[in-house]
Amino acid sequence: MTLFKPRALEYLDAVVCHGSLRRAAARLGVNPSALSRQLRALEEELDAPLLVRGSRVALTPAGELILRHYRDQRAAERATLSRLQALQNLERGEVRIAVGEGFIADLISAPLQNFLATYPGLEIEVRMAGLTEAMQLVREDAVDLALLYAPPDDPQLVSHIDRRQPLDLIVPAGHALAEAPAPLSLAAIAEHPLALIDSHTGMRQLVEMALYEAHLSYRPRMTTNSVSVLKNFVRSGLGVTFMPELSVLEEIHEGSIVAREVDASVLRQARARIVSQAERPLTVAAQAFIKHLRRSMRFFSADAPRLLDARMLP
Repeated sequence: MTLFKPRALEYLDAVVCHGSLRRAAARLGVNPSALSRQLRALEEELDAPLLVRGSRVALTPAGELILRHYRDQRAAERATLSRLQALQNLERGEVRIAVGEGFIADLISAPLQNFLATYPGLEIEVRMAGLTEAMQLVREDAVDLALLYAPPDDPQLVSHIDRRQPLDLIVPAGHALAEAPAPLSLAAIAEHPLALIDSHTGMRQLVEMALYEAHLSYRPRMTTNSVSVLKNFVRSGLGVTFMPELSVLEEIHEGSIVAREVDASVLRQARARIVSQAERPLTVAAQAFIKHLRRSMRFFSADAPRLLDARMLP
């Protein structure tokens, strides 16, 4: 009897990733009944149920064990293939990354362009994702790397780059809080029209943690899932928001926006990290990508400009 049939394991992985047999079948381009038969046959061969079937399927303990084996095996195969590709000077390969919108401008400008020019045979897959989703994509081996802002500690993930990027208050030039004594209190900020990013992001989760510690709450005038919308809210003079300094560095230099430090330790200690799955080896292409971002991406080449300026003061 042959265990661990590759196609059945691929189907199992897809069902878990997409939440149902029907959605997995649609994504794979197969008939749902054919997919179901493959999984039933695998369960019969293993003499163990792998899925709890319902409105959203879930893995049994046996299913978790089998899926972990499949994903580890697939990761090992990619790592071996990447080492073979390294012998060909990275002439072929792929790097899959999950990234939040707040990093996109920094990534797309020069770092990604230069990396692709340096390694014309490599392909990059970029998936936009909030903090929670990006971490899950790494755990599920759907991406090699995730660029995260303010992630919680997770034993399943390992950090390759870790930089301090405080979450500041972003205000229009000429705003009352632009000239107020720093650091600004959370209570003082509550007196002004405020926009917040949605709760799936590291920025919003940090704000909620700071408010919880201060026994405060905010009622934002606007909530959005877009960093660009937040920027325009502030630039238009409609109010203020929270954002890392680097996300609005161009606007700061042109004089339309001012970044102010906030009196909340959880915001001052915020970090930007590049992470991968702790138990899976990185491909050579992914290692080269991390090395490149460490040199060329502002969020990961150094701590926030305000912190670097403070260190240079006598």
